[in-house]
Amino acid sequence: MIAPTLPSTLLPSVLRTPVLVGAVLARRPVLRRRDRWTRDRLQAHQARELDRLRRHAYAHSPFYRRLHAGRLDAPLCELPVLTKAQLMEHFDEVSTRPDVRLAATEAYLARARGDELFRGRYYVAGTAGTTGRRGVFVWGFAEWVHVVSSYDRAFDWAGSVAGPTRRVKTAIVSSTDPSHQSARVGASIHSRWVPTLRLDAGEDPDSIVEQLNTWRPQMLIAYASMLRLLAARQLGGHLAIAPRFVFSASEVLTDSTRQLATQAWGTVPHDVYAATETAAIAAECGLHQGMHLFEDLVISEIVDEHDQPVPAGTYGAKVLVTVLFSRTLPLIRYEMSDSVSPAGQHDCPCGRPYALITGVQGREQEALTFPTAQGGLRAVHPIVFHHVMDPVHTAGWQINQLPDGELEVLLLPAGPVGPVDEVEKALVRRDLAEALTEQGVLPPPVRVRTLTAIPRTSLGKAPLVQATRPYTPTP
Repeated sequence: MIAPTLPSTLLPSVLRTPVLVGAVLARRPVLRRRDRWTRDRLQAHQARELDRLRRHAYAHSPFYRRLHAGRLDAPLCELPVLTKAQLMEHFDEVSTRPDVRLAATEAYLARARGDELFRGRYYVAGTAGTTGRRGVFVWGFAEWVHVVSSYDRAFDWAGSVAGPTRRVKTAIVSSTDPSHQSARVGASIHSRWVPTLRLDAGEDPDSIVEQLNTWRPQMLIAYASMLRLLAARQLGGHLAIAPRFVFSASEVLTDSTRQLATQAWGTVPHDVYAATETAAIAAECGLHQGMHLFEDLVISEIVDEHDQPVPAGTYGAKVLVTVLFSRTLPLIRYEMSDSVSPAGQHDCPCGRPYALITGVQGREQEALTFPTAQGGLRAVHPIVFHHVMDPVHTAGWQINQLPDGELEVLLLPAGPVGPVDEVEKALVRRDLAEALTEQGVLPPPVRVRTLTAIPRTSLGKAPLVQATRPYTPTP
């Protein structure tokens, strides 16, 4: 249930943060009780919250009244899909608040500093725009409590329980851009209970290592690419921290990165699936059997390119999310281009009722296109490249498809792995050619380069697989 917007949002950050942290702590036992629900009770909760969300949207959003006209009582699966392009084009009509309009919101994002709020009461974050136009998302205070609580649930499942009687010194290595949700969440939770060092993943790695050595966090949260680099630095003797809890978010956590992090810190990293639009969508429990979807907060439909559910063990083309706590900017069947694989069963020995997903292989747009011997084109999904590159002994890697179709493989030697020699580079070229041939496509030329740093996006992410622009063969 969504509480009304609280007047505490009008307080300065130094006073607002304790109120927010207190609200998140109050929600923790509520979410814990849901972990013991039956599947039937969970689905009844979903139906009830979905009905409340739809009634709110129809009462306050002209866009949804028009989009769902004639289907106001239809099942969720029969409602039209909402794309990011539609959302941004009709933002002012989607918004249920007269003081939340796109032009003013984007102007706020352009000048946002620290933890200041839009109009003194709204939290705002934007996507990086890697899949087209940047998306802008807005939350009131009560909604933001749900956002932060979703991440707190992931921490709670791992055993990291901060509160009035327990401080958890935290380091977050992601983005410090105030327009990014991870930066806003980090700023929101920084308090005497969760003292937080926020570092930008785009900083010089030596500086990051030095600051972490000084801070000595008990909990480390980072993009997967940064976890790999930091684990290599730890094993090489440059980084000397001993976090009890390690979390990976916002990038694909490969098996080799998981193993390297476990070796470095003696604790298995917990994978968290999150997005700007939804906050945390899923997380691993302590058994690491896959990630449990937060189905009490977000309904996630894993579908193919025709919006039909995919069978278990199959990667979908996208995820349609319905954010049950969204009110300022309702999201109903909102399309995200993440490629996710549902598990074959809901049950996990931990007893939680939430469905499992066994893999997230990145954005559908990260699939690379290659010509076939028959003259056509075929997409090869990122996981094919993950399987090839995972065994390579590096502190980081990236594959770029250049406009002419050539593959550029970037390798980052660091810490104990040493330089990447010509023999290893030749093996990378061979293994990529074999993997692509097995996919039924013609392998392109492969260039392997060793760098001192993997290129990152404006938000500090280092995509494992990407195309400079879609490849089209020369006629």
